[in-house]
Amino acid sequence: MKLVFGLFIYGVGLAMMVDAQIGIAPWDVLAQGISIQTGLSFGQATVFVSALVLLTWIPLRVKPGLGTIMNAIFVGVFADLALPFIPEPTVYWQQLLLFVSGMLLISYATGLYISCGMGKGPRDGLNMGLAQRFKSPFWIARTAVEIVVVSIGFVLGGQVREGTLIFALAIGYLNQLAMRLFGLADKGGRV
Repeated sequence: MKLVFGLFIYGVGLAMMVDAQIGIAPWDVLAQGISIQTGLSFGQATVFVSALVLLTWIPLRVKPGLGTIMNAIFVGVFADLALPFIPEPTVYWQQLLLFVSGMLLISYATGLYISCGMGKGPRDGLNMGLAQRFKSPFWIARTAVEIVVVSIGFVLGGQVREGTLIFALAIGYLNQLAMRLFGLADKGGRV
C-alpha cells in the first residue's frame, strides 16, 4: 500500500509539473526527444528509456524489485489519471508555484516508495548506484545525470525551459532530503 501510495503521489507531482507548462523534467525531455525522432508515443518512449536505464544497473550491480516494475508502469498511469483534475494556470507565478509543488511531491514520493524496500525506480536505482560506486552524495550523482540527460533530450528536440533547469539543479538535493527523512541517507547525503 505504501508503495502504491508513493507512486500515486509521484504521478500527481509529475502531472502538476506538466500542467505548469514551464518546462519538463530532464528524463521527460529525453523521452520527448526520442518520441520526436522515432515516432514512438511519449509513453512508449518513456518505457524505452526505462529499459535502457535498467541495462545500466548491470555494471552498477543494482538489483530490481517489484517496486522497480511497478514504478515503470504506475507512475505514468497515475499521471494520466491526475492530469484532467489539475488546473493549467496561465499566470507565471502560479505556473512556477505549481511546478515547484509538483517537484516537492516527486521528491517526497521518491523517498516514500524507495523506503518500502521493494526496489527503486529505474532512474533512482541508476542514481543510487552511481552515488554508491563513486562514494559521492546522492544529490551530486542525480544532478550530474540530470544535466547529461537533458542535454541529449534537447539535442533530440525535447522541450527545455526554466522549469527544466530548476528541476535538474534542485531535484537531487530534494531527493536527498526525502531519503534522509525516510532513513535512507546519512547527513552527508550518502545512501
